[in-house]
Amino acid sequence: MKLDPFYLIVDRASWLPRLLPQGVKLVQLRAKDMEEAQLRTEIATAREVCARYGAQLVVNDHWQLAIDLGCDFVHLGQEDLADADVAAIKRAGLRLGLSTHDEAELELALMAQPDYVALGPVYPTILKKMRWAPQGLERVSAWKKRVGDLPLVGIGGLTIERAQGVLNAGADSVAVVTDVLLNADPEARAREWVLATRETV
Repeated sequence: MKLDPFYLIVDRASWLPRLLPQGVKLVQLRAKDMEEAQLRTEIATAREVCARYGAQLVVNDHWQLAIDLGCDFVHLGQEDLADADVAAIKRAGLRLGLSTHDEAELELALMAQPDYVALGPVYPTILKKMRWAPQGLERVSAWKKRVGDLPLVGIGGLTIERAQGVLNAGADSVAVVTDVLLNADPEARAREWVLATRETV
């Protein structure tokens, strides 16, 4: 499986009609702190908008809703992996992405036979409090040697200026949240990311 080199992460489906027209082809919906009914609506809306723009939707955490709503990709953190029914996810035909932060987590992730693994944070991140130090580019290269043909996503503190180094170090895709969503002009920034990462492939 090949991932688009630019992997956008948003917290609400309402971002998608603004950002997908900029050329974004791979997006994760990471919706937190919502009641199930609202989550269901968010995921269904995101799925419809992604279908309209020919983009791949990845649902963060909520694997059962992703199955129920006919989505085709889910991403789990390590805590969520421990609670998830991976066999049910695979039976439903969903592809699976997993977060990793250290060797032990990578081992657990590989045992689940995911469709990609993510490594983070590559650089210091303001998105959430992390107990892991920034991984750096050497760890990206080491992870890629370890996972081989399995797509590797770099995440954490990424800017356009840092993206090329992460891709050169072995990542197949770079995941971005705050550099787009907190930008004064998110649409223009998303466009810049698309252009910068497409030039590298």
